[in-house]
Amino acid sequence: MAYADVAGDVRLFYTDDGTGDAERPPLLLVHGWGTDSHQWSWHIDALTAAGHRVIAPDLRGHGYSSVPETGNTPRAMAADLKALLDGLGVRQVVAVGHSMGAQVVSVLAVEHPDRVRALVAVDPGYGMSDDIVRGFPRMVAGLRGPRPHEAAEAIDEWCTNAATPAVVRRWHKRRLHGMAPHVLAEAMEAMFTAPDAIGARLASEEYLARRTCPVLSIWSDAGRASWEAGLLKDPASRVVCWEGSSHRLHEERPAEFVHLVTGWLRRVAA
Repeated sequence: MAYADVAGDVRLFYTDDGTGDAERPPLLLVHGWGTDSHQWSWHIDALTAAGHRVIAPDLRGHGYSSVPETGNTPRAMAADLKALLDGLGVRQVVAVGHSMGAQVVSVLAVEHPDRVRALVAVDPGYGMSDDIVRGFPRMVAGLRGPRPHEAAEAIDEWCTNAATPAVVRRWHKRRLHGMAPHVLAEAMEAMFTAPDAIGARLASEEYLARRTCPVLSIWSDAGRASWEAGLLKDPASRVVCWEGSSHRLHEERPAEFVHLVTGWLRRVAA
């Protein structure tokens, strides 16, 4: 476990487990909004047992990493990850991102395509339809209001359903209440309502079409899964939908998630 200085006064906490081999790029596991790299505790041991080196950072503003007053955006987070990889001497990774993390690794793949061998997007925080996007300004306002953590908890209710174990619900609730409110608001705004946000469907289509690496995309919603299938260019790409799962699908079905990811990687990222 270590810290890396990546940008100005920003330090990232990260873990680096497993050794992997020279033929397989490390896995870079990137968590979602309002959580941290502990989100991958369900998966790291199984991934290292399968022979992968696994790097799992806390994004800026999250977990044990620095909490800047500004700049808590997916684009800045992607730049931080590139700096982290530079410092570790890692040339290329398989980037795995959940929710906001899928935005972050997609930015990394678009802006630095030589650094991403393949990409796994887990119920990604992009491709939102117009009716959903119209609700984000109200959410951001709530996060900037007098009870930001209550607003964040209300948003997080969308991320769970009957398939979500109580321990997963409780874990995420505790993480949200430990977050700096300005980070929650700034990151949400940068994902969906800022001028360069890529979370809305039209913006997602224009930006994600620039990804050229193989993509495995795992969704809980069949409609959004079908939408992304039309954007993927590499023939090794695959879209999977686990209907009935929630936004926390990889935490609800960790063994199945690891099996799916490692099996796909044996075919595309050797």
